[in-house]
Amino acid sequence: MADASVKRVCLAYSGGLDTSVILRWLIETYDCEVVAYCADVGQEEELTGLPEKAKASGAVDCVIRDLREEFSRDYVFPAIQGNALYEGTYLLGTALARPVIGKHHVEVARETGCDAVAHGATGKGNDQVRFELAYRALGPDLEVIAPWREWDLRSRTDCMAYAQKHSIPITATVKKPYSIDRNLLHISFEGGVLEDPWRAPDSSMFVMTTDPEEAPDTAAEVIVGFERGVPMSIDGQALRPAALLKRANQLAGAHGVGRVDMVENRFVGLKSRGVYETPGGTLLQAAHRAVESITLDREVMHERDRLMPRFAELIYNGFWFSPEMDFLRAALDKSQENVTGEARVRLYKGGLHVTGRRSPVSLYSEALSSFEDAGEADTYVQADATGFIRLQGLRLAER
Repeated sequence: MADASVKRVCLAYSGGLDTSVILRWLIETYDCEVVAYCADVGQEEELTGLPEKAKASGAVDCVIRDLREEFSRDYVFPAIQGNALYEGTYLLGTALARPVIGKHHVEVARETGCDAVAHGATGKGNDQVRFELAYRALGPDLEVIAPWREWDLRSRTDCMAYAQKHSIPITATVKKPYSIDRNLLHISFEGGVLEDPWRAPDSSMFVMTTDPEEAPDTAAEVIVGFERGVPMSIDGQALRPAALLKRANQLAGAHGVGRVDMVENRFVGLKSRGVYETPGGTLLQAAHRAVESITLDREVMHERDRLMPRFAELIYNGFWFSPEMDFLRAALDKSQENVTGEARVRLYKGGLHVTGRRSPVSLYSEALSSFEDAGEADTYVQADATGFIRLQGLRLAER
């Protein structure tokens, strides 16, 4: 039911089917003004003509914020530092974008005098949770409007009919209704024809990655440099976060690296099939782990790895702005103090292999690790292993 106290709504607007319909629906249902807000997190061509489209649909204003640098620096790179993988597979491209979008949504709402915020997330998905938890943490006084939980439209087919009725320009079709979400880290595809988990994705669907079968016949090697766990350079060239991520996408994508097809467990309790392209993130995480292998203390690494699934789960479920996330990030930041160095990664037809790693603060000792006599006698006495093994096996012999 419409809230008469709502006079001005800030809508998270992409110009896609859902938010185009929502913009008009808000005006008609709440008799309010609507400020369209778009976060530029790397959608590229999707932003073309957006302000004109929003105003043509009834918005009083359209605010676009360039968040690519902040998104890469403050969200993507911390996830790389923590090796965040949801259910061992998903690099969290959509989930990482939501908190920075939500943060600036609240800021734009305040700056433009809005008393409410609205989003286009469905009532079955994760994004409604991610956005609204950000609103609760950063703007608890703002009214939240979630049309998919309020209106009588029940499908994207209904939305297309509504758009046609109100002459709202859209790009989705009944023939190809799957949902696409793009940012600087990834592209996700879900819904529509992809809801059948047995059906293979159409090869023409992919955007950021070359079909591995059509990728170059010659492998490429890329060197990624890190400081304190943060990606800083590619092939010796220092780059700012957004530029580095874009370059990583280009290099890995050209060789078909970074495709994922999975059925995941949504926070709301449903299973969902998602197809993802995350070429740069795949490259950066592999390189990061390689540098960690020679710079991170064993016990610190193992403790961090125990925290990783929880870190990924908090990101996926929308708890970026939470006390438990602050605690985990402090621990992860501490673990990265010595993670400085370079990794060399080989890219070939969808595959990715680390072929080298080096660091000025490496904990790896060739002399100690060598099977040859390299003068390590004063540091590592092989005979000491006898007592070590005996004590480790004591409890096993007593069973």
